Amino acid sequence: MQIQISARHGNLSDRTQEAIRDKVSKLTRFFDRLTSIEITVNLEHRETPIVDLQVSAEHKHDFVATAEEGGLMPSLDSAVDKISQQLRKYKERLQDRHRSGHRQVEAEMELGAEPETE
Repeated sequence: MQIQISARHGNLSDRTQEAIRDKVSKLTRFFDRLTSIEITVNLEHRETPIVDLQVSAEHKHDFVATAEEGGLMPSLDSAVDKISQQLRKYKERLQDRHRSGHRQVEAEMELGAEPETE
């Protein structure tokens, strides 16, 4: 998985970039098929930086979150929370789709009917 960090209107220290990298790498707990993560930090207003987080996953469009809180790390935490909710919801939908298809085939087999093929 690739992690790309960029800053607008300023620079981020190596230590800050490493802290950001550690936080966003934990997103793989929610969905393990992530291909890339892009973090853009807008430091135009130093006291309330804007964090844009864009996550790409296999077979899915990007997940996007933006947060503006009272500092860099709170903004990052908020954006990571938003993305983790999106990932959980997407993973739940995928699992429900697989489960419902399996149940339908089992029910048809119990009734003695041939399972539907699409």
